Amino acid sequence: MKRILSAAIIAFSLMLSLPVLAQWSEQNHAERFEQLGPMLRSPNVYRTASGAPGHQYWQQKADHEIQVELNDENQSIKGWQKVTYYNNSPDPLKYLWIQLDQNERAKDSNTPKIAQSNINNRMNLRQLEGILWHDLDLGYKILSVKDLSGKDIPITIVKTMMRVDLPQPLMPGQKTEFTMDWTFNIHDRMSFIGGRPGYEYFEKDGNYLYTMAEWFPRMAVYSDFQGWQHKQFVGRGEFALTFGDYKVKITVPADHMVGSTGVLQNADKVLSATELDRWKAAQKTFDTPVVIRTQAEAEKLEKTKAKDKKTWEFHAENVRDFAWTSSRKFIWDAMAVKQGGNEVMAMSYYAKEANPLWGQYSTKVVAHTLKSYSSRTFDYPYPVAISVEATNGMEYPMICFNYGRPDADGTYSDAVKYGMISVIIHEVGHNYFPMIVNSDERQWSWMDEGLNTFMQFLAEQEWDRDYPSRRGPAHKIAPYMASEKSTLEPIMTNSENIIQFGPNAYAKPATALNILRETIMGRELFDFAYQEYATRWMFKHPTPDDFFRTMEDASGIDLDWFWRGWFYGTEPVDISLETVNWYKLDNRTPAEKKADQKKAFDKEETYISKEYNQKDIPQTVVEADPSTKDFYNSYNPFSVTPEDEKAYKDFMASLNPKEKELVNSGMNFYEMKFKNVGGLVMPLIIQFNYADGTSEVERIPAEIWRLNESGVSKVFAKKKEVKSIVLDPYRETADIDESNNTWPRQYAPSRFEMFKGGGRVRGASAGDNPMKKAASKK
Repeated sequence: MKRILSAAIIAFSLMLSLPVLAQWSEQNHAERFEQLGPMLRSPNVYRTASGAPGHQYWQQKADHEIQVELNDENQSIKGWQKVTYYNNSPDPLKYLWIQLDQNERAKDSNTPKIAQSNINNRMNLRQLEGILWHDLDLGYKILSVKDLSGKDIPITIVKTMMRVDLPQPLMPGQKTEFTMDWTFNIHDRMSFIGGRPGYEYFEKDGNYLYTMAEWFPRMAVYSDFQGWQHKQFVGRGEFALTFGDYKVKITVPADHMVGSTGVLQNADKVLSATELDRWKAAQKTFDTPVVIRTQAEAEKLEKTKAKDKKTWEFHAENVRDFAWTSSRKFIWDAMAVKQGGNEVMAMSYYAKEANPLWGQYSTKVVAHTLKSYSSRTFDYPYPVAISVEATNGMEYPMICFNYGRPDADGTYSDAVKYGMISVIIHEVGHNYFPMIVNSDERQWSWMDEGLNTFMQFLAEQEWDRDYPSRRGPAHKIAPYMASEKSTLEPIMTNSENIIQFGPNAYAKPATALNILRETIMGRELFDFAYQEYATRWMFKHPTPDDFFRTMEDASGIDLDWFWRGWFYGTEPVDISLETVNWYKLDNRTPAEKKADQKKAFDKEETYISKEYNQKDIPQTVVEADPSTKDFYNSYNPFSVTPEDEKAYKDFMASLNPKEKELVNSGMNFYEMKFKNVGGLVMPLIIQFNYADGTSEVERIPAEIWRLNESGVSKVFAKKKEVKSIVLDPYRETADIDESNNTWPRQYAPSRFEMFKGGGRVRGASAGDNPMKKAASKK
């Protein structure tokens, strides 16, 4: 609707006052723009108000010497380890806490006890096994914990945690050393038990592929912000771990290939002469991976299982964990990657079942990930980055286990290809978050999963311009944010308490960071602040407070409203463009104004009764009796009088040049009213589509909602006439209802399909493999 603004307004003021919007809720000014303040920990000498480590920041250190032997006959390992623990805290410690993560699968584990279960009409064996929790002999057997003189140290095992009671308190600045002997049976991770570590058995050739993670008793974190982190491990919430140096000797069957955290120290003793030559060549190759053990060589070893053993020795410095993999099935390829002043070995280990997909892509994806992540954080500091095909996805320092196995004929769908590339990027990327920027995954899953998923999205887009990224773009999180309230929790929720874990811990924080980068802060400010956070906290233990504060400190932007809404709340984004009123300044002459008034009057006085009365009333009283007429029967209110002409001339003459220019500009004013239906405040991003076919986007900061969080009004002055308006045209705010984002409203029919009976068999694959179809035609 267009309205005319009287030119007389100009005589009083050149300012247009904004009308107050009707109240849309009982509480229009809640807490959405209040500072986080009391919700964050108070700054101190360990962590500053700026988000940086304080001048007295400290963290513990734990060095390890480990000897472990894999038994390929009965799928078990036994190990010995020496721990040197450094107390860098200001506190005396009477005892130490150690994580026994394998006990998650022990007989008395809480994991199956707290898992919900139910009986369906149809139950398969795997479902029943999950309920029965068969009497498997899993979990640690701690054989001894001794000091260096061989004297037993008292211990107390509490499910997945173990307390080591020291003979005397470990004082600040001191270190203590002790040894542990232990063993456990490795479980089939492809079974109902699942989990990250374990083995996969290949029935066709009778071989095993081992992914040895969370395999040794690991030191818990003692920190300035919570003391000991000894929350029980029940499966989802991952880990908080202490940095240290590792020297590890791994004894396996002689024909096994071992990949591991750290640098191989005895390649000349464990590799064949041919493999050693290829390994040396790979260290000088920067474009194409060198295959060190080929598929043909691996297939030969599958058939002739060695009885003797070899010991592989690896060293790793300043890592928070250590993992390894072993199998005679492995193909191994590697290439060098330049990272700053370092050369990193990007490598892949995979069985023949993963080819040709893995041989073509894996190591190149590892190299790309290092380059992409390093450009936005810090140069990758470790000498090795490994990707292992193991039908799962999990990360450890310098090594990760990924999926992506083609069909038996070597063909694969694009879903398998891109799924493999994405998981490799994601798991290799975890080297940065949390392996180096060492957040507490047990408490805040989003600090590693969310930040890493955001970085994964950026790396995916750099890999392929049309990459089908699942997480990152704002509109893809809208269905989750529109979920039933009963299924939603804030991002700042412990991982074990989250119903929709993937969207909450991975997708929503990744989307939030992408919105910050693209819409709220802009790429330059965001990238600077994000890199500042990464470099401040590399090889340290950050908390959410440190991240929030650093992002504001380095950018100069107050983001408390954003953290409140996206990380501490569950409200969705749904901003409705309620009304648009169109105004123009009135610069018409008296004749033009009267003519327009006549048209408006005639339109107002045109109605059906009047039309019918032309026939049904032959003569009115006034028509029949001239004496009933007076002045008004001949008066024309739409005629232009000399007084009208003089008033117009006098007004125009009173205007100064600037006022006259504005009156004659033909400017259009659009008064727009917005309603905050969803509750989460966001910027207003408005696209004006003009009658001449051009368009323009205006961006209004979220702070427009400060005084009324339920609804706001804004007037836009435009030289051109607006044909239509679109709110959030690039889908960058995660608005859950786009039907109320246009003016005039645009409606599209919902489609339904008519079909003739039948359907595919229940459980049949709905996927597509065009590669297989193309191959079948050849």
